[in-house]
Amino acid sequence: MKDNIIDARGRACPEPVLMTKKAMESYSCVKVLVDNVTARENIKRFAKNNGYKIDILENDEGILLTLSR
Repeated sequence: MKDNIIDARGRACPEPVLMTKKAMESYSCVKVLVDNVTARENIKRFAKNNGYKIDILENDEGILLTLSR
């Protein structure tokens, strides 16, 4: 399984979602690092609507969403 890590910290919506969408076209597992709740929720909703399983880990680095089919 291929995966891809996207660092979307410091980016305003909808850019993190657009970055995620582009990665989802090429990879079956995508990891997205964001730094705000709005981006987390938007990516979570987008991934769920596209049939992805979502795991979320929050720490000092930010919020890591792991999206997998």
